Amino acid sequence: MIKFIEKNFAFLAILFSAVALACPQSFIWIKPHIPKFLGVIMFGMGITLNFSDFKGVWQHKRLVITGIIMQYTIMPILAVMIALALNLPRELMVGLIIVGACPSGTASNVMSYMGKANLALSVTLTLCTTLLAPLLTPAIIYLILSHKIAIPFWSMVSSVFWIVLFPLIDGLIIRHLLYRRIKNIIPVFPSISILCILVIIACVVGLNQKLLLTFPALIIFAVVLHNGFGLCLGYYIAKLLKAEEAEARTLAFEVGLQNSGLGVTLAAKFFTVAAALPSTIFSVWHNISGILLAKWWALDKGKNLEQTPEKLLHN
Repeated sequence: MIKFIEKNFAFLAILFSAVALACPQSFIWIKPHIPKFLGVIMFGMGITLNFSDFKGVWQHKRLVITGIIMQYTIMPILAVMIALALNLPRELMVGLIIVGACPSGTASNVMSYMGKANLALSVTLTLCTTLLAPLLTPAIIYLILSHKIAIPFWSMVSSVFWIVLFPLIDGLIIRHLLYRRIKNIIPVFPSISILCILVIIACVVGLNQKLLLTFPALIIFAVVLHNGFGLCLGYYIAKLLKAEEAEARTLAFEVGLQNSGLGVTLAAKFFTVAAALPSTIFSVWHNISGILLAKWWALDKGKNLEQTPEKLLHN
């Protein structure tokens, strides 16, 4: 059952979304609890990591710094450019910028594993961008949008801390203190995280049922462009900076695959339900595109580091 959930995230996301479209009442009651579900996801990420993973920050410091800069510049800039080029409605523009300002998602770790990239670097980058998210994500959103709408900057900082950083650190500490007692259940947490993401997606789909039934091709196209350009720029800029093939693949996944669960939470809490739609679509699409790219790269003889299944979490 655990393997089925982990291997079929995209299919399950579509299934849950279909149920939410047909019967929105099944999921919309979850809206007030979305931050709690994201906290469970981040706790799951923390409990699958070791404090030793922080050593990777120093071991890969050049690439880590490069990856962080790329993560927090490329995707926000792309979001603004795409929103302006497609003349997106205000709420959808806000939503696209929010998902662009989020840290890399843990789906990048899965895709790095599948695509013969550098998993150690991927985990390190996801960890670093997540640790910086309580400050950088609200700051980027404020910088881009504050001249258009009121942004509750410090409230957003506090929310990102409590729903992202705090449960992640809790997971790390609990694993460190109680590893012998809980080691047998740690592999279950990726599946729990996936189920939480599926519920969040279904909730937002249910809340946007009427809009989605009109088939909003424009925002779907915007999300596909956002993700696609992110993957391409992450890869080719890394190549221009003389990164090895495995490292370039890793940076592609880290830049192109966002923590869309955080995007949904911030949009729904501080803006509107419609603003959460880009993150919801992104959550489904980036897993599809990521899997396709990873399988394509897996056909090559790439660098495949030793990788542990318990570090694989979807987002």
